[in-house]
Amino acid sequence: MVRTLLLTVLLGVALALPAAAAEQTVELWKSPSCDCCAKWADHMKAEGFAVSPHPVDTDTLAKIKHQSGVPSKLASCHTGKIGGYVIEGHVPASDVKRLLEEKPEAVGLTVPGMPIGSPGMEGPDPESYDVLLIKKDGSTEVFAHHG
Repeated sequence: MVRTLLLTVLLGVALALPAAAAEQTVELWKSPSCDCCAKWADHMKAEGFAVSPHPVDTDTLAKIKHQSGVPSKLASCHTGKIGGYVIEGHVPASDVKRLLEEKPEAVGLTVPGMPIGSPGMEGPDPESYDVLLIKKDGSTEVFAHHG
């Protein structure tokens, strides 16, 4: 009886692991030659995420952004998807983790442009920047402020 119960519990845990791991994988669409996108992916990996890169041409990347609900004024150099959300640009891993924990009704997060000091854009004289929550109606609100 105890052995059967233990096997049932272990089987349940084993079946749940792939789903949990899949929720922590960032699908990343980027230009094949973009160094800052690769640095952002390294930042995400260092923070415990798996990253599955998809190098694409500029036109394909623009279509992915549009289909994902990212307005051009909120765009950056790469687009990620995780847990049903879009992660546009150099969003810190800590903000992605918070998004996945809080699960707001939203399209996702964006750091428009490529501010110096954001993950993947490290350099001298870091800028202050906001991470914006893209709501389902296309409006935004500040999700986090950095710098």
